[in-house]
Amino acid sequence: MSITDKVKNKAEELAGKAKQGVGQATDNERLIAEGKAQETAAHAKQAGEHVKDAGRDVRDTFS
Repeated sequence: MSITDKVKNKAEELAGKAKQGVGQATDNERLIAEGKAQETAAHAKQAGEHVKDAGRDVRDTFS
């Protein structure tokens, strides 16, 4: 995973957490849900990048 991808994914995760916090502070359920969805999407992207990295590692091992 490139450093750029890591930074983008982490920024998206933090933005989701911030939305959740603002939503909780203002009792806005829609904003809480959007924040959770954004955070989950960031985690999914990170997991996908880890799988790609693992695939590259396996390929490099047998090359």
